[in-house]
Amino acid sequence: MSKKKVLFLCTGNSCRSQMAEGWTRHVHDEAIEAYSAGIEAHGLNPNAAHVMKEAGVDISDQASKLADSLEDIALDLVVTVCGHADENCPTFLTKAKVVHVGFDDPPKLAKDAASEDEALDHYRRVRDEIQHFVVEKLPDLLL
Repeated sequence: MSKKKVLFLCTGNSCRSQMAEGWTRHVHDEAIEAYSAGIEAHGLNPNAAHVMKEAGVDISDQASKLADSLEDIALDLVVTVCGHADENCPTFLTKAKVVHVGFDDPPKLAKDAASEDEALDHYRRVRDEIQHFVVEKLPDLLL
């Protein structure tokens, strides 16, 4: 049985899509080949890597990349995780099933935090929401 190929698409491929890729690799590695990419490439957000490591998932080796770099991969599913990516999804990706599952933007939420721990709490909440989606909902989208 071949693995299903899933792409998590975000604006900058720095946080939400990276967490989704990490969770999918961690939970569904035998059944799903996970990718993440962005409309732009902003680099891996260190706070995203930090809170994922707290949860036992190391994404520090993942790299921020442009969606165009995956043009030759026959994807089964594209999950847009932010509104901008949903509205600007590159046309070549629409050969796959495309669904939008929006998550809050942790860097934006954390911008006005009173402390580093309060800022990280925003990342932790979104991390946990993405984990729930990957565990509970993602497999059904591949049926």
